[in-house]
Amino acid sequence: MTSTTVPEFQHRTVLLDEAVDALALTLDGARANGVYVDGTFGRGGHSRLILSKLGANARLISFDKDPQAIATAEQIDDPRFTIVHDSFATMTAALAERGVGKVDGILLDLGISSPQVDDAARGFSFRNDGPLDMRMDTTRGMSAAAWLATETEQTLEKVIKEYGEERFAFQIAKAIVARRAVEPISTTRQLAGIVAGAVKTREKGKDPATRTFQAIRIFINKELEDLEVGLNQAYASLAPGGIIAIISFHSLEDRMVKRFFASKANVEQPDRRLPIRAADLPQPELKLLAKMKPSDAEIDANPRSRSAVMRVARRLPIPEGAA
Repeated sequence: MTSTTVPEFQHRTVLLDEAVDALALTLDGARANGVYVDGTFGRGGHSRLILSKLGANARLISFDKDPQAIATAEQIDDPRFTIVHDSFATMTAALAERGVGKVDGILLDLGISSPQVDDAARGFSFRNDGPLDMRMDTTRGMSAAAWLATETEQTLEKVIKEYGEERFAFQIAKAIVARRAVEPISTTRQLAGIVAGAVKTREKGKDPATRTFQAIRIFINKELEDLEVGLNQAYASLAPGGIIAIISFHSLEDRMVKRFFASKANVEQPDRRLPIRAADLPQPELKLLAKMKPSDAEIDANPRSRSAVMRVARRLPIPEGAA
């Protein structure tokens, strides 16, 4: 069985203790021996801490698209632990294949890991020159370089504007198309230089390429599509009383999580003058428990945690007598 201590990693897990505490694993023996999901294994910070708090009869099923994360996960020798090489958007089918119906807690950490950013060969960052790849799963799908070489200017603009919230999307898309007509855009430094030349007004303390790199990464990896599907599958997999905690790192993700939680927690009540039984009234399905951000101390130790927001909710039981 794996050690209960959490080793030092190159990757600093954001909101490590807060996220695992939110799952209320030590609330009682039943929860400690339940079934849990870590939707993004990363380098295993959350998964290892969850395992350290679970009972002998518990299960933890973790997901990740990144082959390097899978290799790290496979080093965990613990019969309670299972790793799935796929997106958490496949949760329903993956759980069913492993004989799991409902789970007691789900954690989704939507961030990109530091090893992914810092490894120039992955192409996620403009800070070090490397091949323009950006795929979370390097075994499948189209690289960023291949996409930039073939996509229309209109779609480039749309992706950069919508996923990067970049106001210079038109100028950047135009510059990309002009450059690729001269030479292939195959490295991160090339793309960063193109963007820098097209963005005339720079945000203080932020590289002009930040929003464009974010947009392309989100698009290439279908991150928002996965989140939309994953939210619904996570909710469907959560047992009454189960807790879901989601950590997001930019406004597009957090907005989706906030709206999804609100759609399950807030129900429109009918006119009180109508003859409707109490048991037939619409009932909330989630109770919102917390919204949390990293402490100043965590941000000082790990500046990349600055934009993180965690939202936590509990699935409510179906009221007795309700349909």
